[in-house]
Amino acid sequence: MMNTKLLFLASILTMLFSCNTPKNIQIDEQMLLESIKILSHDSLEGRGFSKVGNYKAQQFIAKRFEEISLEKMIGDSYIQEFPYTFSGKRRLRMFPISEVEKEAENIPDTTVFGGNVIGKITGKTEKTIVITGHLDHLGIRNGQIYNGADDDASGTAALFAIASYFKKNKPNHTLIFAAVDAEEIGSLGADYFLKKYTDKKNIILNINMDMIAHNDSLELYASGLHHYPQLKEPLQNIKSPITLLFGHDNPNDKTKDDWTYSSDHRIFHKEKIPFIYFGVEDHKDYHKPTDTFENINQQFYIDAVKLIIKAIENYDSFLE
Repeated sequence: MMNTKLLFLASILTMLFSCNTPKNIQIDEQMLLESIKILSHDSLEGRGFSKVGNYKAQQFIAKRFEEISLEKMIGDSYIQEFPYTFSGKRRLRMFPISEVEKEAENIPDTTVFGGNVIGKITGKTEKTIVITGHLDHLGIRNGQIYNGADDDASGTAALFAIASYFKKNKPNHTLIFAAVDAEEIGSLGADYFLKKYTDKKNIILNINMDMIAHNDSLELYASGLHHYPQLKEPLQNIKSPITLLFGHDNPNDKTKDDWTYSSDHRIFHKEKIPFIYFGVEDHKDYHKPTDTFENINQQFYIDAVKLIIKAIENYDSFLE
């Protein structure tokens, strides 16, 4: 009888321990890797804002959202277009012309269109978690393609895996998946999304992913707890092959860069919407043409996505 009780207790402890491990998270790993490879392929020419390759990326992301059967939020489309006007010297950098006068007075303004790609899973409550990754990168510079595999094809492709998981495991909260545009030139897409969003009061959390596929030390940071310490508990004791670290969010910590305003989560933070930003520290390929699919850490990336899914699942249970 004693042995039976001990076995029962051991099985309960095993269940409690395993429930907080990403090993239980099942995703299509091949599809994840295929998606980041496509998004960082030369044919998309670095996904520069308002460039042809960027529009191709938008269409690819919309197709993936359609395959996952996410709900649409912008009429009959997943793509939320937004205008932006370049002026003066900034216009010249984006759209070079010859015979420029000294102070660029003769450069005409140029209005272009960006595009966020947005899908939704309606949960059991209107309270909403917005999950973001930026689809744009640096495009072509000096004849070289900046593919941006880690920055941020990794965060965008992760949206597909996360959305697929929660389509099969219905969340309590409504989840919005937003591949936002123009992060590299000022988070224009995230800003437009939030300005046009009509139910901001129900957004209780932003999960932002920007560079989650390349770290040789197998370390991933969850940044934001300095500002929102109440969000720490769901991230504690997640068992993973990679190490989840906290930090890069305290302006008084001079040993680490402060990432509070480093990516699209800053738009939510400015609106007093709590955020958790998942990312790696800068690496040798950051903002270089060598940020390619071949240079990411594939198993690290898979494990990072599973860890983030587990974190979102924990938040879905933890938050009201």
